[in-house]
Amino acid sequence: MKHYPFILFYLFCNVFIYAFHGTFWVYLFCFLLFSAVLVWGSFDIELGYFVNSLTHKRTKIKEVALTFDDGPTEFTPKFLDILKENQIKATFFCIGKQIEKYPETFQRIIAEGHTIGNHTFSHSNNTGFLSTPKMVEEIEKCDEIIYKIGNIKTNLYRPPFGVTNPNIAKAIKQTHKKSIGWNVRSLDTITDNEKKIYKRVTKNLKKGSIILLHDTSEKTYNVLVDLLVFLEREKYSTFTVDNEK
Repeated sequence: MKHYPFILFYLFCNVFIYAFHGTFWVYLFCFLLFSAVLVWGSFDIELGYFVNSLTHKRTKIKEVALTFDDGPTEFTPKFLDILKENQIKATFFCIGKQIEKYPETFQRIIAEGHTIGNHTFSHSNNTGFLSTPKMVEEIEKCDEIIYKIGNIKTNLYRPPFGVTNPNIAKAIKQTHKKSIGWNVRSLDTITDNEKKIYKRVTKNLKKGSIILLHDTSEKTYNVLVDLLVFLEREKYSTFTVDNEK
């Protein structure tokens, strides 16, 4: 685990308290500041504070990974159509209950050679507050559905919302998963403006970037169409996260 920045921060707080003779307000300030840093570590998957996640590929060539969360949905077939048309393989982090809802689409994702990842069974809004046993249940239940409907197994896991904490870290270890994050977040689920989403993705693109998108809307599909044109124009190739070395 990459705890070093936070250990240094903790030591700094102690030195700061000692230098100012440990007054109540100094203690309170350090407590609030340290709490804020822990929250930051929980929500920023790139920091790798609680869990070491793959957030990019170390490479010298222009290649990126397209990853899609929260499917399959009614929109997923359109995403598959455009990816097939452009001969591109992507990684789909699927929710168990969505697989049950759209089994044929899930089977198509597999049949067309895309990589599958576990995104829990329910993608609960309370993910950050679940116990370790409950998180294990969420992951294992999704695994069961993936195998039942797709006849495959996956060791890839993406934490819902990118949230990590000690309970989630233990669950990932107990289920023998590899956590997959990102370093380009489209924010396509909270931004309505397609141009802003496109600009956010292309502006932050680097060699080896892992891009977070969602196959859950017409809006993101339109962004993907433009993004594939951009990648071809800028001579970017693509990789799937299971092939990252």
